[in-house]
Amino acid sequence: MVAVNGKNMHVAELGEGPTILFIHGFPELWYSWRQQIVYLAECGYRAVAPDLSGYGDTTGGPVNEVSTFTIIHLVGDLVALLEAIAPNKDNVFVVAHNWGAIISWHLCLFRLDKVKALVNLSVHFLQRNPHMNLVEGFKTLYGEDHYIPRFQVPGKIEAEFAPYDAKALHKKLLTYRDPAPVYFPKGKGLDAIPDAPAALASWLSEEELD
Repeated sequence: MVAVNGKNMHVAELGEGPTILFIHGFPELWYSWRQQIVYLAECGYRAVAPDLSGYGDTTGGPVNEVSTFTIIHLVGDLVALLEAIAPNKDNVFVVAHNWGAIISWHLCLFRLDKVKALVNLSVHFLQRNPHMNLVEGFKTLYGEDHYIPRFQVPGKIEAEFAPYDAKALHKKLLTYRDPAPVYFPKGKGLDAIPDAPAALASWLSEEELD
């Protein structure tokens, strides 16, 4: 655990050498980077992967106060983490995925002095539009059933997922391969996503799902 802006940030870390900061997406944890952490540590890097605020074992943040989850707060958490674990060190490599990519783009915009190089997966740079709310924009483009609007009201979609066990939920989400936008029509829960394939990908085992 690392003390970060009043929170206890859970961090997975391995290796010695130049620091690589891994930023997970939604709905993920540091665990998404488990294989990259081991490989890059063996290659002579220090791999660091936190659970972002509100995720996993990171605690202490006011989870019911959405105003503390702005992009400025989230970038500030990462800056504070870097200053805690690598004070007086050179800037770091950053690798991010999905929602984490959005955070990392803003890390570069706000604190480029902290970043040596950036690799992002899944999400390209989205320039801020002061005339459009991002969630409302997704509603306009994809409708109310798009997964981002559906996760905006705490507890609603969670209640629809409740009848499924955690492994079934993870298996469906992690094996979903349709490039089209993800939809969760009201009342359908996980049945909105096709069943997982019988054979898992080489990077995902039944033991890891457990």
